Amino acid sequence: MGSSSTEQSYVQQLRAELRRVVFGQDLVIDQVIATFLAGGHVLLEGKPGLGKTHLVVALANTFGGQFGRIQFTPDLMPSDVTGFTLYDMKSQTFQVRKGPIFTNLLLADEINRSPAKTQAALLEVMQERQVTIDGETIKLTPPFMALATQNPIEQEGTYPLPEAQLDRFLMKVVIDYPSIKDETKIVRDVTSGAGLSPASVKQLSSPEDIVKIQEEVAHIRCVDEVVDYAVNIVRATRNTQGISLGAGTRGAISLVKIAKTYAYMAGRDYVIPDDIKQSALPVLRHRVQLSPELAISGQKVDDALLSIVASVEAPRQ
Repeated sequence: MGSSSTEQSYVQQLRAELRRVVFGQDLVIDQVIATFLAGGHVLLEGKPGLGKTHLVVALANTFGGQFGRIQFTPDLMPSDVTGFTLYDMKSQTFQVRKGPIFTNLLLADEINRSPAKTQAALLEVMQERQVTIDGETIKLTPPFMALATQNPIEQEGTYPLPEAQLDRFLMKVVIDYPSIKDETKIVRDVTSGAGLSPASVKQLSSPEDIVKIQEEVAHIRCVDEVVDYAVNIVRATRNTQGISLGAGTRGAISLVKIAKTYAYMAGRDYVIPDDIKQSALPVLRHRVQLSPELAISGQKVDDALLSIVASVEAPRQ
């Protein structure tokens, strides 16, 4: 690994560039950076107009990457996502037309608006990092991250993602309204023409640099006691009253992956229990389900997870 100060300064620069464009969402920015450096995918949940597209385009610009967007609709076909073959009369051969999934950062807007078959096409590519079009397998150029959005309000006419599909997302990031101070600044800047566009973001690295950083993150040390801690938290979700569906093994793997990224972002080459704690909510909130009686009482998944984390003993540092 490089020196910890180099890692930290890169992350600080990346944060600073994204914060210039997306105000009042510092936690969201950190969670998206963490998922990106861990090589995973993000499920973004939040009301429209809170800067999701801005954030993804700005992130792509920081490493000179390509940005793609798919608006999921009820009539979207799997081939609209992945691509298809077309017979070319001139050359008398079949030509592959690559779909919008062939990019570095993909914003999959309102993924729950499309039927299961189309959702599955995207989720398969997320898992395999390759696309098969009429028998021909084409690998995606790394880095690749999908950011899928769900609008939490309009559930009518939607196709909720099954648990097994949700599990493919490393994190579920919830975007909330900014503070009054930040919101006022956004309104003032945008209406006066001073609002920064994602195009103004500085390029800090190349796609190849990102792949190297992802490899460095994967090699960060996580001692057995800290791995046990992650596993114990996940196991506790399975036998806690009020939770009808606990997290699977992929939840524990994801906790450790994100904890390694948080360690990297803090300039450390080893994971501490606090990195696991910090990862718990965004990594587990889409992997557990509250029992109906707890949901009716108004309790939130995050509340249940916080009390589970508080109940599991952390290893001494």
